[in-house]
Amino acid sequence: MTYPAATGDFRSASEAAPAFAEERSAVIDLEAIRHNVRRIAAVASPAQVMAVVKADAYGHGAIPVARAALGAGATWLGVAHISEALALRAAGIEAPLLAWLHTRESNFAAAVAAGIDIGCSGWELERIVAAAREQERPARVHLKVDTGLGRNGATVADWDGLVGEAMEYQDQGLLRVVGIFSHLAVADEPERPETDEQLAAFREVLAIAQDAGVDPEVRHLANTPATLSRPDTHFDLVRVGLGLYGLSPFEGQSSAELGLRPAMTVRTVVSHCKDVPAGQGVSYGLNYRTGGTSTLGLIPLGYADGVPRIATGGPVRVEGVNYPVVGRIAMDQMVIDLGPRHVSAGGHSVLGSEALLFGNGDDGGPTAEDWARAAGTNNYEIVTRISPRVPRRYINEEPAGEASHRPGEPAQ
Repeated sequence: MTYPAATGDFRSASEAAPAFAEERSAVIDLEAIRHNVRRIAAVASPAQVMAVVKADAYGHGAIPVARAALGAGATWLGVAHISEALALRAAGIEAPLLAWLHTRESNFAAAVAAGIDIGCSGWELERIVAAAREQERPARVHLKVDTGLGRNGATVADWDGLVGEAMEYQDQGLLRVVGIFSHLAVADEPERPETDEQLAAFREVLAIAQDAGVDPEVRHLANTPATLSRPDTHFDLVRVGLGLYGLSPFEGQSSAELGLRPAMTVRTVVSHCKDVPAGQGVSYGLNYRTGGTSTLGLIPLGYADGVPRIATGGPVRVEGVNYPVVGRIAMDQMVIDLGPRHVSAGGHSVLGSEALLFGNGDDGGPTAEDWARAAGTNNYEIVTRISPRVPRRYINEEPAGEASHRPGEPAQ
């Protein structure tokens, strides 16, 4: 089924103009999502798995990914913003759900009303309590401590005060301290000592909280790399983002080596091709010129579709061959140099052929990591930035042999 990229807009394939959708698409394999959850759950056991579906599930589509992840054994969902959490609730997803990044304009009242767990670094506490009073319902709060990343979270020096204040409100029935959490800075570089330092700091703040009478349902620290490499960080719950989508967090270690399957394939078709002489300039700035008689292929994706403008050299696979993008990537299009082999066919031999930007890497095909190297970034950014102009098409929407079931409930 093909859906637009915007979260929650689920039209049937017959309503979604499939001919247009197939000009370019991001194909999301939901069985890959389920496989990755099962793989991570096996590694993390007995800790539970939180599927992090912020940023529209890293560009994969929050609602279908959340449903697939819950069906495969994830028991929690995580997002950055309350607005993202509310969209999941509006879709009927009732699983435990944490939102952790707020501003003074965040809708805490709506979060409390919807049973959304709220991350709290300190300043939010009074607003959360006010929302609980307004809704006449206790808030579910996860207290966050900064163990070294330097972003949000209470400092270790302020931790005792935050815990004490939260427990006063808990005694008044205005909130429940459901969780305690922090976030790791360098777990994707396993040789670095800072992860040990953060883990030690986390254990210290847990002891302080315990002494204050906090009895949390979940303590959580591990992200994807820590889940895969540091079992001592698992505690009660692991928060898995990148691994959910089948991508490796480690330099020099592939998804396949970690037992993960990339879930997103971005593809289009060759929209135009033509024979050109030696010295033909390509794209704005004419920074590339053909070395001899050649065929140029036009690929109808550009930086408005989420392809990094800086990623000249990124691979596009056409008819089993990977060709680098040449010249400057434009807003809507980019060019590959097919070389002289197609010239004799009048420049039209690959017109309309599928052009694969990245996928699971099978048979030497290009990957998100290849594009990340070309752009000087990471694989997280490559998948997340694929824009809503590229329709999402979902395959393997229901596990074979399993009945449809509500998210958070076991499959029949």
